[in-house]
Amino acid sequence: MVEAHGPDLLEPIVLLATAVVAVPLAKRLGLGSVIGYIAAGIAIGPSLLGLIHAPKRVASFAELGVVLLLFLIGLELNLGRLWAMRRDILGLGTLQVLVSGALLMIYPLLVADAPWKTSLVAGLGLALSSTAIVMQILEERREVESGHGRTAFAVLLMQDLAIVPLLALVAFLSPLPGDEGGPLWADILLALAAVAVVILAGRFLLNPLFGLLARAGAREIMTAAALLVVLGAGWLVALAGLSMAAGAFLAGLLLAESSYRHQLEADIEPFRGLLLGLFFLSVGMSVDLHVVWANLWLLAGGVVSLTVVKTAATYGLARFFGHAHGSAVRSALLLAQGGEFGFVLYSAAAAAGVMAPEAASALVALVTLSMLLTPVVIRLAPLLAPAPPKVEPVEDFSDARGSVLLIGFGRVGQLVAQVLLRAGIRLTILDNDVEMVEAAARFGARVHYGDGRRLDVLRAAGAERARLIVVCTDQKEVTDHILVLLKKAFPDVPLVVRSFDRRHSLELMAQGVPEMRETFLSALAMGELALTGLGWPAEAAAALASEVRARDSSRLEAQRLGQEYSGDTYQVRPEPLEPPTAAAERQAG
Repeated sequence: MVEAHGPDLLEPIVLLATAVVAVPLAKRLGLGSVIGYIAAGIAIGPSLLGLIHAPKRVASFAELGVVLLLFLIGLELNLGRLWAMRRDILGLGTLQVLVSGALLMIYPLLVADAPWKTSLVAGLGLALSSTAIVMQILEERREVESGHGRTAFAVLLMQDLAIVPLLALVAFLSPLPGDEGGPLWADILLALAAVAVVILAGRFLLNPLFGLLARAGAREIMTAAALLVVLGAGWLVALAGLSMAAGAFLAGLLLAESSYRHQLEADIEPFRGLLLGLFFLSVGMSVDLHVVWANLWLLAGGVVSLTVVKTAATYGLARFFGHAHGSAVRSALLLAQGGEFGFVLYSAAAAAGVMAPEAASALVALVTLSMLLTPVVIRLAPLLAPAPPKVEPVEDFSDARGSVLLIGFGRVGQLVAQVLLRAGIRLTILDNDVEMVEAAARFGARVHYGDGRRLDVLRAAGAERARLIVVCTDQKEVTDHILVLLKKAFPDVPLVVRSFDRRHSLELMAQGVPEMRETFLSALAMGELALTGLGWPAEAAAALASEVRARDSSRLEAQRLGQEYSGDTYQVRPEPLEPPTAAAERQAG
């Protein structure tokens, strides 16, 4: 029999295997990764399969995922942006905690017949939302920088800071004798001192430290230093009574303007993703299904009350602070769940005798269930705040009298139009992007709305009488479709077509269509600019760019004649015009 040596790897293997199976499955079902993690945690936790017997041990380590998340959020901000958000952070965030807490304490007070101290702590704890879940959902939907994303983040930041006075409130309400600690002013001074140390270190020590490590050239040490900064800042601030997440956020905020910001982000991101997933697993594992079953109807009513009351309160306050209806609805639904700091608050309340352990367990189950339902609740946003219907502009070509028809008014079409308009040529411009049509109108340009892939639209836009048609659409398939229509319906009208790469240019040349690769001249100009940046005379750089252009044109013509043509596709291999060794020898000579 083989004796096992080394650490017990069963728990890590179970956690990783569960995540690998559950998260892709949940995403395939359209539920999102958060539900996948939490549901998987419930399955492997002590209440169901029992594969993990100590979820608290996992949770204490997994909370580092939230710490790293806050650090990365701080890196994306800066003090200027934070100051610009001060109204939502201090005003909306503070009122959201107080108003939601006051309303939510009514349910345990009246329905569950809980003591007022228990109800107060329960309500204030439920007023806190989950930073981890909300930010994960916003990142997955790419809505972090949206209006409701910024509003939700501002409120979450204030909630994270509110855990400190809430824990102080628990200590004040506690009937148990114990160490009263120092005076309040001493605690405040200690917290301010810890914050000051983090700020001074961030301003004067971190950049020189990372510069020294970067010059050493050891990549793994840079990663270790990044983790040291995050955990060190969090630990120092936690010693002063604040949350580790707040310290990590402050460290990230101070490094937001650092030249090493992107390196830090790249080093931390893998750890953040893994630990945050582990945190969601631990949330699922903390669910006591026996408590849930014993209080099923009470918890169901609590989840509904929590979602409705918190959404209504946050929505009303957001509207009071001037946010639009759609943004207020979406931010309110994002913040409708309980948060991870509720676990901390209820554990402290149970230990201090403010609430019974059974009540704390029920509240933890309530918070977890609300977290689990968050992705479902967010899907109500289109029903409560439907997007305004897109008004399609009318296809009106009554004033289409241009001698040149330009199809596609994107980044290429706009520049082509500038040249032609400067030459005094009258244009008929056609595009099917509503936003582009409206933007052009704001700048005084007339762009006709219409789809160039429709023959009736091309006829109405005057393709038959045009002296030239320029096709500048930004998708190869669309361009080819338009080209087929034009050559069939208007064979006598000259064409100029935007091509997308060398292969597309060859295909167009085979049809006798004048073309221009969209990046060709800009790439030559950039090469010329690079030479002048290296000290070459401007005339020499321009001459060399012209030589490359001529040689490329010769090769393109050779390829057009069939040297690299197979069937109906051009087999183009990227190759240098001149072998690198020959270029080096010529430069040395």
